Amino acid sequence: MESQSGDPGSPESYFKPPVFFGAIGLIALLIAFAVFDTHEAEARFGAVQSFATHNFGWLFVLTVDILLVCCGYFAFTRAGTLRLGGPRARPKYSVLSWFAMLFSAGMGIGLLFYGVAEPVMHFSNPPSSAFSNPDAVLPRGLAGNAQHAMGLTFLHWGLHAWAIYAIIGLALAYAAYNRKLPLSIGAFVKDAFPHMPHALVNLIDILAITATVCGVAASLGLGASQINAGLNLLMGAPDTGLAKAITIAVVTGLATLSVALGLDAGIRRLSEVNMALAVTLAAFVFILGPTVFLLDGFVQNIGYYFQRFIYLSTWTETYSPGDWRSNWTIFYYAWWISWSPFVGIFIARISYGRTIREFIGGVLLVPSLFTFAWMTIFGDSALHIEMFGAGGLSSAVNASMPDALFAFLSHYPLSQIASGLAVIIVATFFVTSADSGALVTAMIASGGHSNAGLAHRVTWAVAIGALAGALLWSGGLNALQTAAIVTGLPFSIVLLLMAIGLIRMVAHELRKRDEAELERMEREAAEATTAAAEAAAIAQAE
Repeated sequence: MESQSGDPGSPESYFKPPVFFGAIGLIALLIAFAVFDTHEAEARFGAVQSFATHNFGWLFVLTVDILLVCCGYFAFTRAGTLRLGGPRARPKYSVLSWFAMLFSAGMGIGLLFYGVAEPVMHFSNPPSSAFSNPDAVLPRGLAGNAQHAMGLTFLHWGLHAWAIYAIIGLALAYAAYNRKLPLSIGAFVKDAFPHMPHALVNLIDILAITATVCGVAASLGLGASQINAGLNLLMGAPDTGLAKAITIAVVTGLATLSVALGLDAGIRRLSEVNMALAVTLAAFVFILGPTVFLLDGFVQNIGYYFQRFIYLSTWTETYSPGDWRSNWTIFYYAWWISWSPFVGIFIARISYGRTIREFIGGVLLVPSLFTFAWMTIFGDSALHIEMFGAGGLSSAVNASMPDALFAFLSHYPLSQIASGLAVIIVATFFVTSADSGALVTAMIASGGHSNAGLAHRVTWAVAIGALAGALLWSGGLNALQTAAIVTGLPFSIVLLLMAIGLIRMVAHELRKRDEAELERMEREAAEATTAAAEAAAIAQAE
């Protein structure tokens, strides 16, 4: 039950003690376990990750595929004509600002971390079982491996990832703007399934907060590792756990300042800045790199992705048991799902006035195309160096993934300046993810109200930074992966329930619209009949 302390419009009146204390308690226990029993935590994290990925990988794959199909339903049926906020609603943010905010919140740090590392890793260590035709497996290092590396990268970062964000964001936006509910996952589930016990609704909000904090913490851990790698290259900063902890502390402080400024003054402007910087870095690589090779690769990569779309979308490594899918595809899907409460609520909040079709197109297609372009520019440029240039990137990436981007930029002129720009971009994406995550978790803990108090927002910003530092301390990247997978697993069920609930809500509104239209037509027909009868009576009288 919500606390009734404070005035009706005050942040205190929105405070939900069961949700806040339940979530903060779980996160505090995880931090304590990671910090005070590091060796045991590392072992347990590995065991839990192995259990989840090997026994429930099929659930992650099926969930993400179903959500993508749901996006198609909303985009290509008359449901797409409905407008978030009603027929007269109009967007608050320009298209450019909207894209910048949703993209920065959705994938910023990951693109910098994996843009070079992932294609090179798949190229040098290809999963042969993922080829649809075993006879097509080529020796490592040839064109087949390079093409397949880009196809797998597109699978992980393309339509499937954004479908998760699109469905949860659309569900929350529709419930908030069309059904006048709080911008809350618990409120949506309670409205869609009225007989669900209130305690279970609170549990879903606790799970949403925990998933958000763990998902964002995983990203911040990756960002801290990459910032530290860049500072080591540029300034000789030590590559130690303490140095990464200091990086997390400094950037978390900046995120706290940004979240205190609010959505328009802080997050929106910072999102636009880091998008501009990211585009600048991409343009630098595109112009000074193998430009024609990249243009050819972009077209061919998209063709390859769609040619093998169905197969790779349903590939579960059933007949060639191994750990590749668990370490890559399942981790990504779990990571996106654990991010989804945060990204979904954030996208919903900035999407008032969009039609459902415009929302799906904007959230699903535009970021996917930008991601494909980014991965082609950095991934194919790295593969070009490996296949036709000086080489050496495969060994560098396999030795240290955080160093991958900087090892790649060392092959370009002005590499020190480019590396410095990359560090700044990672830091700004870091801040954007942390402050957006803090804002959203504060909203969930306050029942979906956007004006949760400053103290709540600061609390969650600190909690995210503390968890990222603790996980890096206890188990490095493996611990970060485990946090995302474990929280993403139960939340996949919540996402499926939300998809079902959204379809039912939209179908109900369409039926009401049809009934209203039918009543209007019947009324107009009756009025026309009456007018004709009156006209006939007048004519007869004359």
